[in-house]
Amino acid sequence: MHIGFIGLGQMGSAIAANLVKTGHDVKVWNRSPEKAAPLVAAGATLAASPADAASGEVVLTMLADDMAVEAVTFGEDGILAAPNKPIHVSLSTISFALAEKLTAAHAEASGSFVAAPVFGRPAAAAAAKLFVVAAGPAQALAACTPLFEAIGQKTFPLGHTPSAATIVKLSGNFLILSVIESLAEAMTLAEKHGVEKAALLEILTGTLFGAPIYQVYGKILVDQSFRPAGFAAPLGLKDMNLVAAAATDARVPMPVLSLLRDRLLATIAREGDDIDWSGIARTVADNAGPAS
Repeated sequence: MHIGFIGLGQMGSAIAANLVKTGHDVKVWNRSPEKAAPLVAAGATLAASPADAASGEVVLTMLADDMAVEAVTFGEDGILAAPNKPIHVSLSTISFALAEKLTAAHAEASGSFVAAPVFGRPAAAAAAKLFVVAAGPAQALAACTPLFEAIGQKTFPLGHTPSAATIVKLSGNFLILSVIESLAEAMTLAEKHGVEKAALLEILTGTLFGAPIYQVYGKILVDQSFRPAGFAAPLGLKDMNLVAAAATDARVPMPVLSLLRDRLLATIAREGDDIDWSGIARTVADNAGPAS
């Protein structure tokens, strides 16, 4: 399949590499073109603009925030300027409002928009083990199925309304951070009473908490491997702000969300922008004072 890929950060580069490996004709574009060099060496083609990247059947975007997605879609030489009107698949975590805007804009231009946010950290992206939540027109979803199979271990089709996939992704990220926070609090409590974090984690994951989210982030918290960031804290804060906007629109009180946003803000203020969002565990531990 002739496809374009826009956004070559940690996640995007790994995803695009798997699309190249599975034999797709991939044209890549990134604001910093030097990031495309390894992919070009592996067989991808460098696009001159987002519109050029969108010259195939499908164009996928994996970008940091709404502003970046809007820029490559609506900007000069953006995706909507491509004459062939490809299916635009957003793999990013974007706002509900932007998902609605992109759906309308592509429909007006006689194109299609699919929201297909992914669950998984960079290691999962590199191993083609992501989980894809996809929503959009049935014909577009069917056309994109081989691409989702190339990058993930399972796809969850969610109907024809793209914003539904966006809400699932935002809800999931809220729960992930909630797990990190509760694990950090439990580990800090245990450690203050002389129980090692590793021992607590082994017991928890060997009994009632064996889910991947506890295993993956539990190990990160035990090892304190917060740098280099697999998912930087400012991106987590961005996502929690998107959750807050969706909650406000729907009049849904989310008191835990307020705590998580404040925890991220405190961690970024203390540690800087380069810490993983799981670094909130360090703030939790610091607030408890030194071990007795």
